[in-house]
Amino acid sequence: MTRILITAAVSAVLTGAIGWFLIPVLRTLKAGQSIREVGPTWHNYKAGTPMMGGLMFIAASVVVILLSAFVVNDPTVFFVLGLALCYGFIGFLDDYTKIRFKRNLGLTSIQKALLQMAVSAVFLYVMYKTGNMSNHLYIPFFNVSFQIHPLIYIFFAMFVMVGCVNAVNLTDGLDGLSSSVTIPVMVFFAVASVAAGRYDLALLPASLVGGLIAYLFYNWYPAKVFMGDTGSLFL
Repeated sequence: MTRILITAAVSAVLTGAIGWFLIPVLRTLKAGQSIREVGPTWHNYKAGTPMMGGLMFIAASVVVILLSAFVVNDPTVFFVLGLALCYGFIGFLDDYTKIRFKRNLGLTSIQKALLQMAVSAVFLYVMYKTGNMSNHLYIPFFNVSFQIHPLIYIFFAMFVMVGCVNAVNLTDGLDGLSSSVTIPVMVFFAVASVAAGRYDLALLPASLVGGLIAYLFYNWYPAKVFMGDTGSLFL
């Protein structure tokens, strides 16, 4: 438990330090937020606010997980981190396209959906081949569990994963809401992992709790930075 709390604290400090250096760099690169025409006009004042701020808590999480690698016994924490990084990279491509071509739309919906499905499929295949995927479905509160065919389970899991990823992305929206609402979710995941005896798996959500709290100091009104799709797709 102490290791998990230390992970959260170190991640918070690292995120704060990285953000202090990152935000001026993003301003220099003119990596500013573009506002969609379909949105309310009073959002226009947010145009130009640096985006891709998610890089600060992503980098901090990677560092603390790697620093813990020599005491980690459960490899699934690296699978989950790798999955999050792949989704974050899709978000980075989307943000970079907006910045590079100075437009408010990055990748198309079809492009993002196909990339997300491909990432989830590869992740599930790796989990299956390494014996870390269970094709049992458990229904909470009713204490019902049943087994389905692995191929059907993979398609079902892909649907759930892509849906969750885009739910977080849409929640972030223009106002950067994902950080505040994701903190209690990550606290839940950390506590649930500990309750299940999966202490190593609790490290990633713990690092994100600390990282997101530090990120909020930069994202608090008036926002100095937005996490962009880079951060929201990672989450």
